[in-house]
Amino acid sequence: MPTTRSHHRLSFEHTIASARETMVLSEIARLAIDSFRTSRVRFALTALGMVIGTASVILVVAISATGRQYILSEIQGIGTNLVELEYAGGGSGAVTNVQTDFLTYPEEHIIVEQVPSIASSSVVLQLHQNISFGGGLTRDVLVLGVEPEYRHVRNLVVLAGRFFDEEDETTHTKVANVTEPFARAMYGSDTAALGRTFQISGIPFTIIGIFRERVETFGETEIANQTVLIPYSVGRYFTGTDAVKQMYFSIRDQNEVEDAAKQIKDVVYNDGRHQPNSVYVTQTMTALITLAGKVVNILTAMLLLVSAVTLAVGGVGIMNIMLATVRSRTREIGIRKALGATSREVRLQFLMEAVFVSLFGGVIGAVIGIGIPFSIRFFTDYRVPVSGWSAVVGLAASAAVGVVFGTLPANRAADMDPIESLRYE
Repeated sequence: MPTTRSHHRLSFEHTIASARETMVLSEIARLAIDSFRTSRVRFALTALGMVIGTASVILVVAISATGRQYILSEIQGIGTNLVELEYAGGGSGAVTNVQTDFLTYPEEHIIVEQVPSIASSSVVLQLHQNISFGGGLTRDVLVLGVEPEYRHVRNLVVLAGRFFDEEDETTHTKVANVTEPFARAMYGSDTAALGRTFQISGIPFTIIGIFRERVETFGETEIANQTVLIPYSVGRYFTGTDAVKQMYFSIRDQNEVEDAAKQIKDVVYNDGRHQPNSVYVTQTMTALITLAGKVVNILTAMLLLVSAVTLAVGGVGIMNIMLATVRSRTREIGIRKALGATSREVRLQFLMEAVFVSLFGGVIGAVIGIGIPFSIRFFTDYRVPVSGWSAVVGLAASAAVGVVFGTLPANRAADMDPIESLRYE
Protein backbone atom coordinates (compact mmCIF):
# COMPACT_ATOMS: atom_id res chain seq x y z
CA MET A 1 0.00 0.00 0.00
CA PRO A 2 2.76 2.56 0.82
CA THR A 3 4.44 1.60 -2.42
CA THR A 4 1.25 2.40 -4.35
CA ARG A 5 0.87 5.74 -2.53
CA SER A 6 4.49 6.61 -3.31
CA HIS A 7 4.03 5.70 -6.96
CA HIS A 8 0.94 7.96 -7.24
CA ARG A 9 2.81 10.83 -5.56
CA LEU A 10 5.75 10.57 -7.95
CA SER A 11 3.41 10.41 -10.93
CA PHE A 12 1.55 13.50 -9.69
CA GLU A 13 4.79 15.43 -9.19
CA HIS A 14 5.97 14.45 -12.68
CA THR A 15 2.68 15.70 -14.15
CA ILE A 16 2.91 19.01 -12.29
CA ALA A 17 6.53 19.48 -13.38
CA SER A 18 5.62 18.79 -16.97
CA ALA A 19 2.74 21.26 -16.82
CA ARG A 20 4.95 23.92 -15.29
CA GLU A 21 7.56 23.40 -17.99
CA THR A 22 4.91 23.74 -20.69
CA MET A 23 3.62 26.93 -19.08
CA VAL A 24 7.14 28.31 -18.86
CA LEU A 25 7.79 27.64 -22.55
CA SER A 26 4.51 29.26 -23.57
CA GLU A 27 5.26 32.23 -21.34
CA ILE A 28 8.73 32.54 -22.85
CA ALA A 29 7.22 32.55 -26.33
CA ARG A 30 4.75 35.29 -25.33
CA LEU A 31 7.56 37.39 -23.87
CA ALA A 32 9.57 37.04 -27.07
CA ILE A 33 6.60 38.10 -29.19
CA ASP A 34 5.88 41.06 -26.89
CA SER A 35 9.48 42.24 -27.22
CA PHE A 36 9.13 42.21 -31.01
CA ARG A 37 5.92 44.22 -30.85
CA THR A 38 7.62 46.97 -28.88
CA SER A 39 10.50 47.22 -31.40
CA ARG A 40 9.05 46.36 -34.80
CA VAL A 41 11.60 48.32 -36.85
CA ARG A 42 14.56 46.67 -35.15
CA PHE A 43 12.92 43.29 -35.59
CA ALA A 44 12.31 43.87 -39.32
CA LEU A 45 15.83 45.14 -40.00
CA THR A 46 17.35 42.22 -38.09
CA ALA A 47 15.30 39.74 -40.14
CA LEU A 48 16.30 41.39 -43.45
CA GLY A 49 19.58 39.50 -43.68
CA MET A 50 17.79 36.18 -43.29
CA VAL A 51 15.26 37.20 -45.96
CA ILE A 52 18.07 37.77 -48.47
CA GLY A 53 19.99 34.64 -47.45
CA THR A 54 17.03 32.25 -47.58
CA ALA A 55 15.78 33.66 -50.88
CA SER A 56 19.32 33.28 -52.25
CA VAL A 57 19.46 29.59 -51.32
CA ILE A 58 16.17 28.84 -53.05
CA LEU A 59 17.02 30.92 -56.13
CA VAL A 60 20.44 29.27 -56.43
CA VAL A 61 18.79 25.85 -56.57
CA ALA A 62 16.31 27.14 -59.17
CA ILE A 63 19.08 28.72 -61.23
CA SER A 64 21.22 25.57 -61.16
CA ALA A 65 18.24 23.42 -62.16
CA THR A 66 17.46 25.86 -64.99
CA GLY A 67 21.07 25.79 -66.15
CA ARG A 68 21.16 22.00 -66.10
CA GLN A 69 17.88 21.86 -68.02
CA TYR A 70 19.16 24.31 -70.64
CA ILE A 71 22.47 22.51 -71.13
CA LEU A 72 20.78 19.13 -71.49
CA SER A 73 18.27 20.55 -73.97
CA GLU A 74 21.14 21.95 -76.05
CA ILE A 75 22.95 18.61 -76.00
CA GLN A 76 19.72 16.83 -76.88
CA GLY A 77 19.50 19.17 -79.87
CA ILE A 78 22.75 17.62 -81.10
CA GLY A 79 21.61 14.12 -80.17
CA THR A 80 22.09 12.41 -76.80
CA ASN A 81 21.60 9.01 -78.47
CA LEU A 82 24.15 9.72 -81.18
CA VAL A 83 27.19 7.55 -81.90
CA GLU A 84 29.74 8.68 -84.47
CA LEU A 85 32.06 6.11 -86.05
CA GLU A 86 35.09 7.49 -87.85
CA TYR A 87 38.20 6.20 -89.56
CA ALA A 88 41.15 7.74 -87.70
CA GLY A 89 44.13 6.46 -89.73
CA GLY A 90 46.40 3.50 -90.27
CA GLY A 91 46.05 0.72 -92.80
CA SER A 92 48.38 2.38 -95.35
CA GLY A 93 49.23 0.49 -98.46
CA ALA A 94 52.72 -1.08 -98.43
CA VAL A 95 53.70 0.19 -101.89
CA THR A 96 51.84 3.44 -102.45
CA ASN A 97 51.77 4.46 -98.76
CA VAL A 98 48.26 5.79 -99.31
CA GLN A 99 45.49 5.35 -96.72
CA THR A 100 43.14 2.80 -98.18
CA ASP A 101 41.29 1.36 -95.20
CA PHE A 102 38.26 3.65 -94.96
CA LEU A 103 34.89 2.45 -93.78
CA THR A 104 32.52 1.28 -96.52
CA TYR A 105 28.84 1.65 -97.26
CA PRO A 106 28.10 -2.13 -97.00
CA GLU A 107 29.62 -2.16 -93.49
CA GLU A 108 26.89 0.15 -92.29
CA HIS A 109 24.25 -2.49 -92.98
CA ILE A 110 26.38 -5.19 -91.32
CA ILE A 111 26.70 -3.06 -88.19
CA VAL A 112 22.94 -2.33 -88.11
CA GLU A 113 22.19 -6.06 -88.40
CA GLN A 114 24.57 -7.03 -85.58
CA VAL A 115 23.79 -4.21 -83.12
CA PRO A 116 20.07 -4.43 -82.27
CA SER A 117 19.97 -1.21 -80.25
CA ILE A 118 20.51 0.94 -83.38
CA ALA A 119 17.34 2.79 -84.43
CA SER A 120 18.63 4.54 -87.57
CA SER A 121 21.90 5.30 -89.32
CA SER A 122 23.58 7.12 -92.18
CA VAL A 123 26.95 7.20 -93.85
CA VAL A 124 28.66 10.52 -94.58
CA LEU A 125 30.64 10.92 -97.79
CA GLN A 126 32.67 14.14 -97.75
CA LEU A 127 33.49 16.00 -100.96
CA HIS A 128 34.91 19.45 -101.64
CA GLN A 129 33.67 20.93 -104.90
CA ASN A 130 34.17 24.27 -106.62
CA ILE A 131 30.70 25.71 -107.21
CA SER A 132 29.92 28.81 -109.26
CA PHE A 133 27.99 31.54 -107.47
CA GLY A 134 27.60 33.67 -110.60
CA GLY A 135 29.54 36.68 -111.83
CA GLY A 136 32.64 34.57 -112.25
CA LEU A 137 32.78 33.85 -108.50
CA THR A 138 33.49 30.26 -107.46
CA ARG A 139 33.82 28.90 -103.95
CA ASP A 140 35.03 25.67 -102.43
CA VAL A 141 31.88 24.17 -100.92
CA LEU A 142 31.54 21.13 -98.68
CA VAL A 143 29.27 18.53 -100.31
CA LEU A 144 28.08 15.64 -98.12
CA GLY A 145 26.60 12.49 -99.58
CA VAL A 146 24.20 11.18 -96.93
CA GLU A 147 21.18 8.92 -96.59
CA PRO A 148 17.61 10.13 -95.90
CA GLU A 149 17.87 9.03 -92.23
CA TYR A 150 20.69 11.53 -91.76
CA ARG A 151 18.10 14.21 -91.05
CA HIS A 152 16.75 12.33 -88.02
CA VAL A 153 20.11 11.01 -86.82
CA ARG A 154 21.61 14.51 -86.77
CA ASN A 155 18.42 16.31 -85.63
CA LEU A 156 18.38 18.68 -88.59
CA VAL A 157 15.68 21.32 -88.93
CA VAL A 158 14.19 21.80 -92.41
CA LEU A 159 13.38 25.50 -92.68
CA ALA A 160 11.82 25.42 -96.11
CA GLY A 161 10.95 22.74 -98.65
CA ARG A 162 11.63 19.11 -97.78
CA PHE A 163 14.48 16.68 -97.16
CA PHE A 164 15.21 14.10 -99.83
CA ASP A 165 13.61 10.70 -99.17
CA GLU A 166 14.12 7.01 -99.94
CA GLU A 167 12.65 7.42 -103.40
CA ASP A 168 15.19 10.12 -104.24
CA GLU A 169 17.94 7.86 -102.90
CA THR A 170 16.78 4.81 -104.85
CA THR A 171 16.23 6.62 -108.15
CA HIS A 172 19.50 8.60 -107.84
CA THR A 173 17.63 11.88 -108.20
CA LYS A 174 19.88 14.94 -108.52
CA VAL A 175 18.41 16.93 -105.62
CA ALA A 176 20.07 18.86 -102.81
CA ASN A 177 19.42 20.37 -99.39
CA VAL A 178 21.51 23.44 -98.62
CA THR A 179 22.30 25.56 -95.59
CA GLU A 180 20.87 29.07 -95.08
CA PRO A 181 24.21 30.81 -95.79
CA PHE A 182 24.58 28.91 -99.07
CA ALA A 183 21.05 29.78 -100.20
CA ARG A 184 21.47 33.46 -99.33
CA ALA A 185 24.92 33.73 -100.92
CA MET A 186 23.76 32.17 -104.17
CA TYR A 187 20.15 33.39 -104.52
CA GLY A 188 19.64 36.10 -101.89
CA SER A 189 17.09 34.32 -99.68
CA ASP A 190 15.79 30.93 -98.60
CA THR A 191 12.56 31.11 -100.56
CA ALA A 192 14.32 32.30 -103.72
CA ALA A 193 16.64 29.27 -103.58
CA LEU A 194 13.86 26.65 -103.55
CA GLY A 195 13.45 24.98 -106.95
CA ARG A 196 16.58 26.63 -108.37
CA THR A 197 19.32 24.62 -110.05
CA PHE A 198 23.07 24.81 -109.64
CA GLN A 199 25.90 22.60 -110.88
CA ILE A 200 28.37 20.34 -109.13
CA SER A 201 31.14 19.26 -111.53
CA GLY A 202 28.88 20.06 -114.45
CA ILE A 203 25.92 18.01 -113.10
CA PRO A 204 22.76 20.04 -112.35
CA PHE A 205 21.19 19.69 -108.89
CA THR A 206 17.81 21.07 -107.84
CA ILE A 207 17.46 22.65 -104.40
CA ILE A 208 14.45 21.05 -102.67
CA GLY A 209 15.04 22.21 -99.09
CA ILE A 210 16.86 24.58 -96.75
CA PHE A 211 18.17 23.17 -93.46
CA ARG A 212 20.17 24.00 -90.36
CA GLU A 213 21.39 22.19 -87.27
CA ARG A 214 18.97 22.28 -84.35
CA VAL A 215 21.53 23.94 -82.05
CA GLU A 216 24.66 25.97 -82.68
CA THR A 217 27.73 23.72 -82.56
CA PHE A 218 30.29 26.46 -83.34
CA GLY A 219 31.93 24.46 -86.10
CA GLU A 220 32.40 21.30 -84.01
CA THR A 221 30.59 19.22 -86.62
CA GLU A 222 30.95 17.86 -90.11
CA ILE A 223 28.49 20.49 -91.37
CA ALA A 224 30.25 23.69 -92.44
CA ASN A 225 28.76 27.16 -92.79
CA GLN A 226 28.03 26.54 -96.47
CA THR A 227 27.18 22.89 -96.96
CA VAL A 228 25.25 20.96 -99.60
CA LEU A 229 23.61 17.62 -98.78
CA ILE A 230 22.95 15.22 -101.66
CA PRO A 231 21.78 11.58 -101.70
CA TYR A 232 24.65 9.17 -101.03
CA SER A 233 23.75 7.15 -104.12
CA VAL A 234 24.43 10.26 -106.21
CA GLY A 235 27.51 11.37 -104.24
CA ARG A 236 29.08 7.95 -104.85
CA TYR A 237 29.37 8.86 -108.58
CA PHE A 238 31.99 11.45 -107.69
CA THR A 239 34.26 8.95 -105.88
CA GLY A 240 33.53 5.71 -107.73
CA THR A 241 33.96 3.67 -104.51
CA ASP A 242 31.96 2.62 -101.47
CA ALA A 243 34.51 4.22 -99.11
CA VAL A 244 33.25 6.66 -96.48
CA LYS A 245 35.04 8.26 -93.56
CA GLN A 246 32.13 8.67 -91.14
CA MET A 247 28.99 6.87 -90.05
CA TYR A 248 26.33 8.10 -87.64
CA PHE A 249 24.06 5.85 -85.59
CA SER A 250 21.04 6.77 -83.48
CA ILE A 251 20.53 4.43 -80.49
CA ARG A 252 17.04 3.59 -79.24
CA ASP A 253 17.77 4.11 -75.53
CA GLN A 254 20.17 6.69 -74.10
CA ASN A 255 21.26 4.19 -71.44
CA GLU A 256 22.51 1.83 -74.16
CA VAL A 257 24.67 4.38 -76.00
CA GLU A 258 28.02 3.39 -74.49
CA ASP A 259 27.38 -0.34 -74.91
CA ALA A 260 26.25 0.22 -78.49
CA ALA A 261 29.40 2.25 -79.26
CA LYS A 262 31.55 -0.63 -78.00
CA GLN A 263 29.58 -3.16 -80.03
CA ILE A 264 29.91 -1.03 -83.17
CA LYS A 265 33.70 -0.94 -82.81
CA ASP A 266 33.80 -4.68 -82.16
CA VAL A 267 31.88 -5.35 -85.39
CA VAL A 268 34.29 -3.17 -87.39
CA TYR A 269 37.41 -4.78 -85.94
CA ASN A 270 36.11 -8.34 -86.14
CA ASP A 271 34.53 -8.47 -89.60
CA GLY A 272 37.90 -9.18 -91.27
CA ARG A 273 37.58 -6.35 -93.80
CA HIS A 274 40.28 -4.09 -92.35
CA GLN A 275 43.99 -4.22 -91.70
CA PRO A 276 45.15 -4.82 -88.10
CA ASN A 277 46.85 -1.42 -87.77
CA SER A 278 43.78 0.57 -88.87
CA VAL A 279 42.25 2.81 -86.19
CA TYR A 280 38.53 3.48 -85.81
CA VAL A 281 37.05 5.65 -83.06
CA THR A 282 33.54 6.21 -81.74
CA GLN A 283 32.30 9.40 -80.13
CA THR A 284 29.15 9.89 -78.03
CA MET A 285 27.48 12.69 -76.11
CA THR A 286 27.70 10.79 -72.79
CA ALA A 287 31.04 12.31 -71.83
CA LEU A 288 29.75 15.78 -72.70
CA ILE A 289 26.61 15.27 -70.62
CA THR A 290 28.71 14.08 -67.65
CA LEU A 291 31.04 17.07 -67.99
CA ALA A 292 28.11 19.48 -68.22
CA GLY A 293 26.62 17.95 -65.05
CA LYS A 294 29.92 18.40 -63.20
CA VAL A 295 30.19 22.02 -64.31
CA VAL A 296 26.63 22.77 -63.15
CA ASN A 297 27.29 21.07 -59.80
CA ILE A 298 30.46 23.09 -59.25
CA LEU A 299 28.69 26.34 -60.11
CA THR A 300 25.82 25.39 -57.81
CA ALA A 301 28.23 24.67 -54.95
CA MET A 302 29.93 28.04 -55.46
CA LEU A 303 26.63 29.90 -55.48
CA LEU A 304 25.47 28.01 -52.38
CA LEU A 305 28.67 29.08 -50.62
CA VAL A 306 27.83 32.68 -51.50
CA SER A 307 24.33 32.13 -50.09
CA ALA A 308 25.84 30.59 -46.96
CA VAL A 309 27.98 33.70 -46.52
CA THR A 310 24.83 35.81 -46.83
CA LEU A 311 23.14 33.68 -44.16
CA ALA A 312 26.21 34.00 -41.95
CA VAL A 313 26.19 37.79 -42.35
CA GLY A 314 22.51 37.78 -41.40
CA GLY A 315 23.37 35.62 -38.40
CA VAL A 316 26.07 38.05 -37.28
CA GLY A 317 23.52 40.84 -37.57
CA ILE A 318 21.12 38.89 -35.37
CA MET A 319 23.86 38.28 -32.81
CA ASN A 320 24.86 41.94 -32.65
CA ILE A 321 21.28 43.12 -32.30
CA MET A 322 20.59 40.51 -29.62
CA LEU A 323 23.72 41.53 -27.70
CA ALA A 324 22.53 45.13 -27.81
CA THR A 325 19.09 43.96 -26.72
CA VAL A 326 20.52 42.07 -23.76
CA ARG A 327 22.47 45.16 -22.71
CA SER A 328 19.43 47.45 -22.98
CA ARG A 329 17.25 44.99 -21.03
CA THR A 330 19.69 44.37 -18.18
CA ARG A 331 17.31 45.67 -15.50
CA GLU A 332 14.47 43.57 -16.94
CA ILE A 333 16.67 40.48 -16.68
CA GLY A 334 17.57 41.37 -13.07
CA ILE A 335 13.92 41.82 -12.13
CA ARG A 336 12.96 38.50 -13.75
CA LYS A 337 15.72 36.67 -11.91
CA ALA A 338 14.81 38.38 -8.63
CA LEU A 339 11.22 37.17 -9.05
CA GLY A 340 12.39 33.57 -9.49
CA ALA A 341 13.22 33.14 -13.17
CA THR A 342 16.01 30.61 -13.65
CA SER A 343 19.03 31.02 -15.90
CA ARG A 344 17.57 28.34 -18.14
CA GLU A 345 14.35 30.33 -18.63
CA VAL A 346 16.23 33.54 -19.42
CA ARG A 347 18.48 31.67 -21.83
CA LEU A 348 15.47 30.12 -23.60
CA GLN A 349 13.75 33.51 -23.84
CA PHE A 350 16.58 35.21 -25.71
CA LEU A 351 17.40 32.12 -27.76
CA MET A 352 13.78 31.88 -28.79
CA GLU A 353 13.79 35.54 -29.80
CA ALA A 354 16.81 34.91 -32.05
CA VAL A 355 15.15 31.86 -33.62
CA PHE A 356 11.90 33.78 -34.15
CA VAL A 357 13.77 36.57 -35.94
CA SER A 358 15.66 34.17 -38.20
CA LEU A 359 12.58 32.05 -38.95
CA PHE A 360 10.49 35.13 -39.72
CA GLY A 361 13.11 36.27 -42.21
CA GLY A 362 13.40 32.71 -43.52
CA VAL A 363 9.66 32.44 -44.22
CA ILE A 364 9.60 35.75 -46.11
CA GLY A 365 12.77 34.75 -48.00
CA ALA A 366 11.20 31.40 -48.92
CA VAL A 367 8.09 33.15 -50.25
CA ILE A 368 10.26 35.49 -52.34
CA GLY A 369 12.54 32.67 -53.51
CA ILE A 370 9.62 30.55 -54.69
CA GLY A 371 7.56 33.51 -55.89
CA ILE A 372 10.15 34.76 -58.40
CA PRO A 373 10.32 31.49 -60.43
CA PHE A 374 6.52 31.21 -60.37
CA SER A 375 6.26 34.82 -61.57
CA ILE A 376 8.57 34.00 -64.47
CA ARG A 377 6.33 31.05 -65.29
CA PHE A 378 3.24 33.21 -65.12
CA PHE A 379 4.46 36.14 -67.22
CA THR A 380 6.60 34.22 -69.74
CA ASP A 381 6.53 30.90 -71.55
CA TYR A 382 9.72 29.73 -69.86
CA ARG A 383 9.19 27.24 -67.05
CA VAL A 384 11.80 27.67 -64.32
CA PRO A 385 12.12 24.52 -62.16
CA VAL A 386 10.99 25.07 -58.56
CA SER A 387 12.11 22.74 -55.77
CA GLY A 388 10.02 22.49 -52.63
CA TRP A 389 12.96 20.89 -50.86
CA SER A 390 15.03 24.04 -51.40
CA ALA A 391 12.45 25.96 -49.33
CA VAL A 392 12.63 23.33 -46.57
CA VAL A 393 16.44 23.50 -46.59
CA GLY A 394 16.32 27.30 -46.53
CA LEU A 395 14.00 27.36 -43.51
CA ALA A 396 16.09 24.74 -41.71
CA ALA A 397 19.21 26.80 -42.38
CA SER A 398 17.46 29.89 -41.04
CA ALA A 399 16.51 28.12 -37.83
CA ALA A 400 20.06 26.78 -37.46
CA VAL A 401 21.50 30.27 -37.92
CA GLY A 402 19.15 31.59 -35.22
CA VAL A 403 20.28 28.89 -32.79
CA VAL A 404 24.00 29.26 -33.54
CA PHE A 405 24.19 33.05 -33.50
CA GLY A 406 21.61 33.47 -30.73
CA THR A 407 23.47 31.25 -28.27
CA LEU A 408 26.08 33.85 -27.23
CA PRO A 409 23.57 36.63 -26.39
CA ALA A 410 21.32 34.11 -24.63
CA ASN A 411 24.19 32.79 -22.51
CA ARG A 412 25.29 36.32 -21.65
CA ALA A 413 21.76 37.15 -20.48
CA ALA A 414 21.50 33.91 -18.49
CA ASP A 415 24.84 34.47 -16.71
CA MET A 416 23.97 37.95 -15.46
CA ASP A 417 24.00 38.46 -11.71
CA PRO A 418 20.53 39.66 -10.59
CA ILE A 419 21.93 42.10 -7.99
CA GLU A 420 24.33 43.72 -10.47
CA SER A 421 21.56 43.79 -13.08
CA LEU A 422 19.21 45.67 -10.75
CA ARG A 423 21.91 48.26 -10.10
CA TYR A 424 22.44 48.82 -13.85
CA GLU A 425 21.42 52.29 -15.02
